[in-house]
Amino acid sequence: MKRVLVVDDEKSIVKGLKFSLEQDDMEVDTAYDGGEAFEKIKNNDYDMVLLDIMLPVYTGTEVCQMVREFSNVPIIMLTAKGDDMDKIMGLEYGADDYITKPFNILEVKARIKAILRRSGKKNITVQPSNIMEINGMKVELDSRRVFVQGKELNLTAKEFDLLELLMAHPNKVYSRNELLDTIWGSTYPGDARTVDVHVRRLREKIETNPGEPVYIHTKWGVGYFFKS
Repeated sequence: MKRVLVVDDEKSIVKGLKFSLEQDDMEVDTAYDGGEAFEKIKNNDYDMVLLDIMLPVYTGTEVCQMVREFSNVPIIMLTAKGDDMDKIMGLEYGADDYITKPFNILEVKARIKAILRRSGKKNITVQPSNIMEINGMKVELDSRRVFVQGKELNLTAKEFDLLELLMAHPNKVYSRNELLDTIWGSTYPGDARTVDVHVRRLREKIETNPGEPVYIHTKWGVGYFFKS
C-alpha cells in the first residue's frame, strides 16, 4: 500500500483528495500548514507528497526546499491557475511535478501513479543488476542511486529520470520538447522551461562547476546531451 501525504489549508480539498486516493487503496495522511507538513515528512516514510503552494507557517516552496535537504520523496505541487512563477519556483526548489487548481481528480491520480511507477522504491541492499558508469559517475538503475566520484547524490524522481535517459544515450542531443514528452509525457501541460529548470538543478548536484559542465552539455539552439 502506497502512503501519500496531502497538504492543503483548504479542508474540503484535503477531504476530497483523501477520500478519492483511499478508493485506490492508498494510505493517506494529511496536514494543513507547512510546519505540520515538514514535521510529518521528517518523521515518516511517504511514497508521495501532494503539496499546496499557499500555506500558513511555511509556504509549499519553503517546505519543498527544506525537505530536499534530506529526502528525495516525490513531490507534486498544487498551484493556482495561471501562477507560472509559482510553478517555476516549485520546480526550482525540487518539486517533481505540478498540478493546477482547479484540478480533475483523475488527472491527480494519473500523475501520482506515473511518478510512483518510475520512482518505485527498491531494496538498496540488493546488488543492482543494471549499472551505468561514465567518467566517474555511476548510476544504479535498479536502486535509483547516483554516485559521482564515489559520493552519493540525492536526486528527485524527475532529475533521476532525466539523467538516466541522457546517460543511456551518450552524445545524443535531445531537444527540450523531446525531453519534455519523454520524461513528463505528451499530455503534460507544462512547457520547455520545465526541462531547463530540471537540467539546471541537476547540474548543480552532479557538476563540480555547473557553469563549465563535465557531464550534461548544452547544444545551443537544439537541446541537451550527456558527454561520454
